[in-house]
Amino acid sequence: MGGIILAFKDYSIRKGIWGSEWVGLRYFRQFLTSPSSLNVIKNTLILGIYSLVVTFPLPIVLAIMLNEMRSLKYKKFIQMVTYAPYFISTVVFVGMLMQLFSQRTGIVNVLLKKIGMDPVNFLGNSSCFRSLYVWSGLWQGAGYSSIMYIAALAGVDPQLQEAAIIDGASKMQRIWHVDLPEIRPTIVTCLIFSCAGAIAIGFDKVYLMQNSLNANVSEVIATFVYKVGLVNSDIGFSTAAGLFQSLVSFLILVTANKICRKLLDIGLW
Repeated sequence: MGGIILAFKDYSIRKGIWGSEWVGLRYFRQFLTSPSSLNVIKNTLILGIYSLVVTFPLPIVLAIMLNEMRSLKYKKFIQMVTYAPYFISTVVFVGMLMQLFSQRTGIVNVLLKKIGMDPVNFLGNSSCFRSLYVWSGLWQGAGYSSIMYIAALAGVDPQLQEAAIIDGASKMQRIWHVDLPEIRPTIVTCLIFSCAGAIAIGFDKVYLMQNSLNANVSEVIATFVYKVGLVNSDIGFSTAAGLFQSLVSFLILVTANKICRKLLDIGLW
């Protein structure tokens, strides 16, 4: 935490942290007014919101489907298949994506050629980057993210299900009026943290998927901090950018918590 002071100083290795010149909020003003920085913030928000919309609800759907599955054999098989990608390292996972979507030898483009379509440069097309990042992230993390919801569904009182069946509720009605309300606290908690993570886009996967052709949409705050701080050695400016991301993430967390609690209090959720 003491390193945060670098965001307010023109850091010099020779002078050290305490001996460097104090510049106040100069780097924050520079970050919030620079056109390139604004594009980075926009890319981060778009990618974060896109990820939130796609990756938050689908693990809940997967957990409900697994909970309703009666065949233990197939349930275990599907769980294994959906959990496995999470344990693949990011470097290996991005390498797999590059092999799958390679313009010349990738399986996807080979299939496109088979049906008479032209190959697509998915990794070099800026319009494909966000979808490729988000949906591959869903493939990698949906199974693992569903574990919490499966555990919550296991705690649903069977008597509620039996009462709903006696009242003539269909399977979808039981899911909507019994299962989802019972796991609502888990859903709300995960939603709050997911909202905070909307701007806290990680560095590794974006950086590995990034290239000169898609940099206009793939440059996010995390990669910007790396390039400015470590590559260009502008420590103060990069610290200010990273601190800005952390502060915004915290404010979103607090705001999402208040909104969710308000919705619960007035009975709209």
